[in-house]
Amino acid sequence: MAITLDGTSGITASGSLTTSSNLTTGTGAIYNGLQTSTAVASTSGTNIDFTNIPSWVKRITIMFNGVTNATSITVRLGYGATPTYVATGYNGAYAQVSNGSPTQSSVSSTGFGINASTVVSGIMTISLLDSNVWVSSHTLSPNNTAVYLGSGSLSLGNTLTAVRIAGGGTFSAGTINISYE
Repeated sequence: MAITLDGTSGITASGSLTTSSNLTTGTGAIYNGLQTSTAVASTSGTNIDFTNIPSWVKRITIMFNGVTNATSITVRLGYGATPTYVATGYNGAYAQVSNGSPTQSSVSSTGFGINASTVVSGIMTISLLDSNVWVSSHTLSPNNTAVYLGSGSLSLGNTLTAVRIAGGGTFSAGTINISYE
C-alpha cells in the first residue's frame, strides 16, 4: 500500500488495507499512539520499575506527583526480557534553582539524576536520538520557591525495554507513572 501526503490534497492511499492494526502495530509502524502505564504508589521500597516497554517506543515521559525519597532519585534505563539496568556511562547534570540562582548542582554518570531529597512533582522526558542513544530532560518542583532541572544522554547499546526510578533511600510518598509513544 502507498500513502501520499502532499500538503494540499490530504492523505491518499492506494492498495488494500486489511485491518486497522496495520497502521498501529508491527514492523514499519508509523505511529503507535500514546500509551500510559499503570500509576505506581511510591510509598515504599528503593526502586520502582516499569518493564515490558515495546521496542517501537521513541519517547518516554515519567510523571512524578508528590514523590518523596530520603536522599535522591536516579532514573536508569534497562534492556532485555529480564531487564539489566545500566548504572554507568550516563553523561548528564542536574541542578536546583532557587530565587533565580543555582543553589546545588551535580554531574551524574550513574543515571539521569534528580536533585530531590524532598517532595517533588513534574516530568522527565527521555527520547531516542538515534541508534539506541537516549537523551533526557526534566523539570520538577519541590515547592513554590525552587525548581529542579537536568539533562543527559546514554548510549544504551541495546533496545530499551525498561525504566527504573531508583531512590537513594526509601520512597515514602507520592505516585509515579510513565507514558510512551
